[in-house]
Amino acid sequence: MHVLFLEPGFPANQREHVRALAAVGARVTGIGEGAREALDPDLQSWLYGYERVPSVTHEPSLEQAVRRCQAREWVDRLEATVEAHVLPCARVRERCEIPGTSERTAFLCRDKPAMKEALRAAGVPCANSIGASSAEEARAFAAQEGYPLILKPRDAAGASGTFKVDDDEQLEQAIIDCGLDRGRPTAIEEFVEGHEAIYDTLCVDGRVVHDFVAHYYPGVLEAMRTRWVSPQIITSNRIDSSDEYTQVRALGQKVIETLGIGTSPTHMEWFFGPKGLKFSEIGCRPPGVRVWDVYGAANDLDLYLEWARLLVHGDTPARASRARSAGMIALRPSGDGRIQHYEGTQILEELADCVIDAHLPRPGSVTQGVEAGYMANAWVRLQHPDYDELRGLMTRVGETLKVHAS
Repeated sequence: MHVLFLEPGFPANQREHVRALAAVGARVTGIGEGAREALDPDLQSWLYGYERVPSVTHEPSLEQAVRRCQAREWVDRLEATVEAHVLPCARVRERCEIPGTSERTAFLCRDKPAMKEALRAAGVPCANSIGASSAEEARAFAAQEGYPLILKPRDAAGASGTFKVDDDEQLEQAIIDCGLDRGRPTAIEEFVEGHEAIYDTLCVDGRVVHDFVAHYYPGVLEAMRTRWVSPQIITSNRIDSSDEYTQVRALGQKVIETLGIGTSPTHMEWFFGPKGLKFSEIGCRPPGVRVWDVYGAANDLDLYLEWARLLVHGDTPARASRARSAGMIALRPSGDGRIQHYEGTQILEELADCVIDAHLPRPGSVTQGVEAGYMANAWVRLQHPDYDELRGLMTRVGETLKVHAS
């Protein structure tokens, strides 16, 4: 199989997709924005070919590169695994008549109001929401729905550009911050109270082959706005043994079917609270912040290899072991500036049997803001056979290992 893969060199874990495709026997042509010579030697060795474009999201340039490949030989697949690349890839894929995720599906997985409208019509429980293009529409929705509300770009990923508003004054500020007063399309929805979690899958023709549940502590919006919090993402190994996940799995399957997701990874977020189980959003792509690495460590799987097997061969003999829970804890610097020193690093030696890996930028490194995400600064990933024990260990790491910066 000949697979065209978008942007193999960035972010860093993109190379793992190419490695896996090559390992299962595919010929991989990369389409990227940098020079092939700038890629690391291993990545270059895994690539069968390479096409350079000014931007992988510039559809005319991307289409020209795809057609150059098609003029030389048959192309079986055109694949993208980064949120911003998925829709341009789908549009070019359809124009070039290559099988894969459709433009409709990619659009519905990218445009939050359209996504929720399609799912509500299918009976999937979602937050009330609209897509607004003016401040007047936002004010009218607030008057009808009440507070609190969430405002974010229609094509947002995670908590990027997301605002929670509790009253008219905060709404007016969010209208400005979102650019809605200047006509920028914005998703507005009711704030759903409850625990926030993930349901991720690898699918073939809409059939779930691998699935995983992970939990946020605290929710993403709070984690991305609060410096003193050391946020955690933990995957549970109880998904097959606990009835509490049966409803989540059924919800995920219905969403996949409704949106027409075929052979693809999915990343779905959901809430459970006073109003019951509620769908939040889904992408036809892997989760961010290298959560696949955490799933792999917990389940004795190489998720990149599993993705490649399903894409190229349509099936896999491997199954998740559910042997361990695993997770990541982000460690925020005490302030913006440069890292001065670390306190409590001995905890990593004490918990060496549970530590998967850790990233502690050297003293003198420039810090990134809290809003930059879970892997922007220091982090530690751990595993343990018992989910509750793991939560306690991760909290212990967060309380002990401190990053001092100024």
